[in-house]
Amino acid sequence: MAIQNSNSIKLSTIPDKSNEQIKSTYKVIKDVYYGSDKEQNMDVYLSEEAPKLADKNFTILFLHGGAFYLSDKAQEEKYIQPYLHKGLNVVNMNYRLKRGIPIAIEDLTNALHYLEANKATYLLNLNKIILVGFSAGAHIASIVGLSANNSDYFNQLNKEIKFSGIINFSGLVDGLAVVEKGFMNHELQLMKDIGNSLFPFTEGYTPNKIITKYEPIIYFDKHDPPFFLWYGGKDDQIPPATFEVFVKLLQENKSKNEVIFSPESNHFPTSAERKYIYDRIFTFLDKL
Repeated sequence: MAIQNSNSIKLSTIPDKSNEQIKSTYKVIKDVYYGSDKEQNMDVYLSEEAPKLADKNFTILFLHGGAFYLSDKAQEEKYIQPYLHKGLNVVNMNYRLKRGIPIAIEDLTNALHYLEANKATYLLNLNKIILVGFSAGAHIASIVGLSANNSDYFNQLNKEIKFSGIINFSGLVDGLAVVEKGFMNHELQLMKDIGNSLFPFTEGYTPNKIITKYEPIIYFDKHDPPFFLWYGGKDDQIPPATFEVFVKLLQENKSKNEVIFSPESNHFPTSAERKYIYDRIFTFLDKL
């Protein structure tokens, strides 16, 4: 599709590319390593049409879920497909698992610094990054995105890296102690193992002075990038009540931030819900 009049481009009105068009207009570089660990890798999807999107030439950086314990970038590609259909550049990244929340969060910074150091190779727009994640990945995206303008955050980013927005599917924003206890006290051994792995350098419940540093809500302020949040009312992994205070903060500026609450949904949006959510996401991105 030829994109014209770039100053008036709206992602929401660009017809979706077919799978065949995606194959013909994208260069895909699989398993780019941004660190020495085997899990520190990402797939980079470079669109030949992205530069034509002008001010909508965002770089989408997606992080998968899996409770910081399991899953892989390839298992949640459904979350990046809508961006490919619009012709956007996408980075789909893995991060180190079973090493704890702090290590996983550090890997997003590591990946961003790698992309910045190699910008001549990938030609991604690192001044207009949209951080996107599902579940644990959304937790990572949220804390890194919200803390970027906080000078005392413990994992500083290079100033050349700028975020235009944050998109969170079912990712923790508050109440990390509640979630940790829920996993650690779960009847299933896998869930117990996940709970114990969130902060593997502590024994038992993580002390409050440590755990609160990894709650995105404490970094929230009015200067943060626009934030899009989806969560379900029947989420059995992250209690819906833990979103309530954060949602109130977002809704203080409804023209900037957007919240979709699905009362009957669980932790995972259905395919029908994702269609509706992505329609809203592209309208959200059109305002940025």
